[in-house]
Amino acid sequence: MTIAKKPIYFLTVLAIVFSSFTAFAGGGETSGKEGQINTQEGINAYIKHHLADSHDFTLFSYTNDAGERKHVGFPLPVIVWTSKGLKTFMSSAFHHNDDGHVVVEKDGVKLAKIHSKIYELEEGAEHVSFDEHHHATNAHKALDFSITKSVMGMLLAGLLMFLGFGSLARGYKKGAIPTGVGRVLEPLVLYVRDEIARPNIGEKHYRKFMGFLLTVFFFIWILNLMGLTPLGFNVTGQIAVTVCLALFTFIIVQFSGNKDYWKHIFWMPNVPIPMKIILAPIEVLGMLTKPFALLIRLFANMTAGHFVVMSLIALMITLKSQFGAVGSTGLSLALALFISVIEILVAFLQAFIFTMLSSLFIGMAVEEHDHH
Repeated sequence: MTIAKKPIYFLTVLAIVFSSFTAFAGGGETSGKEGQINTQEGINAYIKHHLADSHDFTLFSYTNDAGERKHVGFPLPVIVWTSKGLKTFMSSAFHHNDDGHVVVEKDGVKLAKIHSKIYELEEGAEHVSFDEHHHATNAHKALDFSITKSVMGMLLAGLLMFLGFGSLARGYKKGAIPTGVGRVLEPLVLYVRDEIARPNIGEKHYRKFMGFLLTVFFFIWILNLMGLTPLGFNVTGQIAVTVCLALFTFIIVQFSGNKDYWKHIFWMPNVPIPMKIILAPIEVLGMLTKPFALLIRLFANMTAGHFVVMSLIALMITLKSQFGAVGSTGLSLALALFISVIEILVAFLQAFIFTMLSSLFIGMAVEEHDHH
């Protein structure tokens, strides 16, 4: 059974790399021949597009015999709050155009998508006008509540967690040893409990925070793994997502802090009064730097991982003149395969680090000190 799994893991990673290769060959921004990315500017634009969120779900793109650009995927709901209230429609109304030239009129409100952001045009405007810096001069951002690609990824991760933990709960009702998916989840749940929650929070308080720690760990881990699939999710590479996760940790820490926690921040015991006055602002600043470190660490590592993989795949284009088509493709796929294997480890590692640091901060807040 162990031997049989090894080819599966290898083929999975290989599929990831080849799917990215296919995307480079026929997707994203074009330069040179229609439908191909063959310049450094086109590569940089494609990587930037891949890392950003999107209002539609595109699996791949191609150019037909008539020279028309075709996208295979499906649109997502656009939900925006405008000056005339809530407006909803499907993202296909923008015709996959990100430069603002496609204007959608909905109940008297004209909307355009500019660099994946939805803008509302001023009254009477028929198209978007830009200044020398390509900033819209006759439109302003609408309040966007759309179901974007990242939102869809989070909903899918939540559904997988609901089904997985539901299976684990039903398994425990049948007996002490769960079956099916629950048997896979149980060691991870025990690992979070025994190696993260108990040592950092303590035997007395850890149960209270297990629900949050398990949710954060599996949510980040599943999203990171989804980012390595051909679906192209980059949810944990969105700064808004990591800010929200870190904000939850910050709120839980502050509301769970006991009197000793607050005493050590504002009026440290057994410290001279002049030093207390000096150290108090530093401790308050430390309250804010802890969640900031959480959000930046997760965001930066996952974004860098995607960027490196896509850049290595792009070597088949940039090194084509030096090594030829076969040599550059072989080198690019070998390096991308190696980094993709590392990324599988990083996907788990980042979920572990975020959960471990969250439990450490919570443990510092609920720890009971014995002052003499």
